[in-house]
Amino acid sequence: MNNLFQTWSPRLLSVLRIVAGLLFVEHGTAKLLHFPHVDMFDTLQLFSLLGFAGVLELAGGALVALGLFTRPAAFLLSGEMAAAYFMVHAPQNFYPVLNGGEAAVLFCFIFLYLAAAGGGEWSLDRMLRPNATL
Repeated sequence: MNNLFQTWSPRLLSVLRIVAGLLFVEHGTAKLLHFPHVDMFDTLQLFSLLGFAGVLELAGGALVALGLFTRPAAFLLSGEMAAAYFMVHAPQNFYPVLNGGEAAVLFCFIFLYLAAAGGGEWSLDRMLRPNATL
């Protein structure tokens, strides 16, 4: 059983990275491309804090999903989610379940983990530099 976990651990790291990146891209497309449509983003200005967040989510999420420049992209996105949590959610209530900040907290710590762990076995980083410790 231990052998199975050792074999699949780097691959499941890649699955976690891909899923988190794609979910994050969806936030960016909702803000910038209005797909899927979210009423709240209808009047979003590109040169606003929310517009900048959309650019980070779209570009950074794509980089993370592809596993390209995974560590720096994930570190930047982790910081974005920490800032989003403390600027938007925390002032509403201390508890994430009450302030709607659970996703921000989870994304923050998933991206922080990816910044430390790298992209995993199935990443462009690994393809471009097969012998590097990514």
